[in-house]
Amino acid sequence: MRLLRGLVSAVFPASPRFPSGASELYRPSEKTPIRFLTLFLLLVSLLFSGCNTQSLYQDDIYNPPVYWGRHVVQPGETLYSIAWRYGRDYRELGDANGIGPPWNLQAGQVLRLDLRGNVTSSRQTATVSKPVSSAPRKTNRTSPPKQTAATASKPAVTRAPSKGAPLASQTQTVAKIDWRWPHVGTVIAGYSTSGKVNKGIDIAGKAGDAVRASANGSVVYAGSGLLGYGNLIIVNHNEHYLSAYAHNRKILVQEGEDVKAGQVIAELGSSGAERPMLHFEIRKNGNPVDPVHFLPPRQ
Repeated sequence: MRLLRGLVSAVFPASPRFPSGASELYRPSEKTPIRFLTLFLLLVSLLFSGCNTQSLYQDDIYNPPVYWGRHVVQPGETLYSIAWRYGRDYRELGDANGIGPPWNLQAGQVLRLDLRGNVTSSRQTATVSKPVSSAPRKTNRTSPPKQTAATASKPAVTRAPSKGAPLASQTQTVAKIDWRWPHVGTVIAGYSTSGKVNKGIDIAGKAGDAVRASANGSVVYAGSGLLGYGNLIIVNHNEHYLSAYAHNRKILVQEGEDVKAGQVIAELGSSGAERPMLHFEIRKNGNPVDPVHFLPPRQ
């Protein structure tokens, strides 16, 4: 991917997105050798074939937040899934567009990504109800400070898990939430903010294994609309924390449904991945955090 980015930057230096501006930026003359064109197209084809869409969530070029452009709401999308895609806090993105609880959207509605909203702590509800329209409002359009993953310090554990109990049934209290492992398979890729970026952890398993809710909450997204995540579930735990469960074979819950910690919410699979596994993320105020700091330690 980095090699491809370098090639694109060299050939299309004025275009922030490829290939939308390619036709304007590269116009070979009639004298351009056919061999050169053939070699160039072959090289680009090979580079694109080596970029797997399932690795997008591990590539820093797709690591938000995004504060430019607009997003047209597609059928099935929720404010939570859109905010997740662009690395924004759903409350902040909603406020920037004049949308408040219960955060309803309509297909075709345009969300301004270049606006910055405010976040105020209040009692929120994640219940999905009948969509209502909301008109965008003017907000401060100054460039926001660059955000990074919230990794400055380890969150405090207020209640450690009981020793000797099976890992699948252990819970650990962090940020006033009782967390548990969504699957007890081997962790094959850890959280990373440098090198090969990974905004969560990857847990190995067999197709059909039970994927369980990591904590009590409400399902705010269940679908396959986020590139690189396959069949994805996002659960809202409180106004600050969300968790996500990706690459499922089958989703067993619906948006708006309340779930309990340990409840089976999906079947483990390989949708959007090269092998059966669970990609698990926790986000605080829209920023990815290391799930291992919240889950009970493995012996």
